[in-house]
Amino acid sequence: MGKTTLKDVGDYVGVSAKTVSNVVNNTGWVGDELKERVHRAIVELGYRPNAAARQLRSGRSGMIALALPDLAQPYFAELASAVVRAAAARSITVLINQTNGDFEAERRIADGVGIPVMDGVILSALALTARDLTHREDSMPIVLLGEHIGESAFPHVAVDSAKAAEAATNHLLASGRRRIAAIGAQSDAPRETADLRLAGYRAALAGAGITPDPTLVAFVNEFQRADGVAAMKGLLANGADFDAVFAFNDLLALGAMHTLISRGIRVPEDVAVIGFDDIEEGRFATPPLTSISPDKDAIAHAALDLLLDAGKPDPTRTVAAQSLETTIPFQIAKRASA
Repeated sequence: MGKTTLKDVGDYVGVSAKTVSNVVNNTGWVGDELKERVHRAIVELGYRPNAAARQLRSGRSGMIALALPDLAQPYFAELASAVVRAAAARSITVLINQTNGDFEAERRIADGVGIPVMDGVILSALALTARDLTHREDSMPIVLLGEHIGESAFPHVAVDSAKAAEAATNHLLASGRRRIAAIGAQSDAPRETADLRLAGYRAALAGAGITPDPTLVAFVNEFQRADGVAAMKGLLANGADFDAVFAFNDLLALGAMHTLISRGIRVPEDVAVIGFDDIEEGRFATPPLTSISPDKDAIAHAALDLLLDAGKPDPTRTVAAQSLETTIPFQIAKRASA
């Protein structure tokens, strides 16, 4: 079988080769539904453009960088997979970099140091600030992920952590729980995610007429399983009276749930548990973990669209005047733990 062409893809979808070219090169205007059909056809037919010719025509390399804090974290690994899938549908190669949340590592990526010529970078920063990014030494487009950066002159894709945390806590309240512990507060930077989720938890309690009990808030150093174990052990050792737990990510929830079950405390009969991120591991826990489920594929597609369409800041507009944040929807994945 010969090499798949633009015309082959167009015939498969029922559109012209020019329309397929517009989707591949992100030019012209193509509706979202048709664009998605073309992307699926590209993957199914195995279409691969001539990279050299494409770069000459478009001035693009066909490569982007994705920089994430910790690929050992299932959420970031699953997000990276979503970005790679979305990029492949656009015939784009992704160079993945792990920064460990280190300031210098994030700065090098933002400045394009040590990486080949790219069409842009998608960065989930934990150490860089908006001020740091205004002094970048590279002009390649950049799109930011997560809560840390806040307002900046660059496009930004995030889930509304406060609203999602409020929804998680309200889910527990709706099941009749009233003594809800929170695991994941942090006292050291970076703590934007923890602060937003703590604010959402408190807002839900206040909305139910419940005064937040500071003894039910457990602090952690990191969002890892072991931190969830330690936090739950601390709550139990202190004699905290609770009938539910909202953990600020799924790894904390899994660690907390492991400790509860090992102590003979039934989940959800005695203590309901809800997490955040909806990682695959949680679906196979015992019991399966209820979790806030951000749309990871939507995050990937939104970040790529912003990177290819409007990755550069507009220097003629102030940060306050710019509407650059894309908020991604979430839902509650309801399972047996809560």
